[in-house]
Amino acid sequence: MLAATLLALGAAVLHASWNLWVKQSGDRFIALWGQITVAGVGCLVIVLAVGWPSNLAWWPLVVSGIVHLYYVVGLARAYDIGDFSVTYPIARGGGALLAALGGIAFLGDEISLLASAGIAVAIAGIFLLSGRADRDHVRAALAVAATIGIYSVVDSHGSRTTGGNLYPLLLFTSEAIFITLHGLMAGRRRDMAIAMRTMWPRFALAGAASALTYWMVLLAVQDAPVGYVTVLRESSVVIVALVGTKWLGEAHMARRVGAAAVVIAGLALLVVGG
Repeated sequence: MLAATLLALGAAVLHASWNLWVKQSGDRFIALWGQITVAGVGCLVIVLAVGWPSNLAWWPLVVSGIVHLYYVVGLARAYDIGDFSVTYPIARGGGALLAALGGIAFLGDEISLLASAGIAVAIAGIFLLSGRADRDHVRAALAVAATIGIYSVVDSHGSRTTGGNLYPLLLFTSEAIFITLHGLMAGRRRDMAIAMRTMWPRFALAGAASALTYWMVLLAVQDAPVGYVTVLRESSVVIVALVGTKWLGEAHMARRVGAAAVVIAGLALLVVGG
């Protein structure tokens, strides 16, 4: 469980970093499409170099690739209409809650009473971080949360079934295929070509951070309940609360720092109870 804890916490830092870059990008869909495409190509090269897994879980790769498409489109829209430190907590907190429930309902995860209390406290703190937001903003963030909950459960099953390191790598290739098909059908080919010529180093860096983040998460869920891992990963909201107020100039610093303390308390209960 210690390894799963460290992987999830490391993933939290990386996840907050690449999401901040996306939020600060001018065209957020192009930013997400670019980084996932570069990550997908790189991950496929690694898989071909080390060898194809013999027991690959195919249907989770396809289902998750499609769900990730809706996640990317929804996340870009949510970042377009609201503050980083509001969108991120609602989306990640709601997604963690759905993933925890899905792990128990569909994957047979068992979570202790103390760990369950920690999950509840942490998610309450995550939603406190978001504060008051307009209805459209909340709906957009909750739509993203739904996709997070679905793909977290699907990918946890796929990672546990396949085992090892290769499922997360092939997942990024699946994501890149579906998102590229959507981008081309939406008439964004020229925009992407221009962005790739000028921004490929950023795409490569963000793509590596994104792939490494989810690789760490899907390794962690091989040894720990989905709820434990996903809620620990969402400790990234504490980073986001500080970045949103200090760096991006977003308001309500006192409330967000207090809510971050609630999140940390919940995470402490989760780790002790786990």
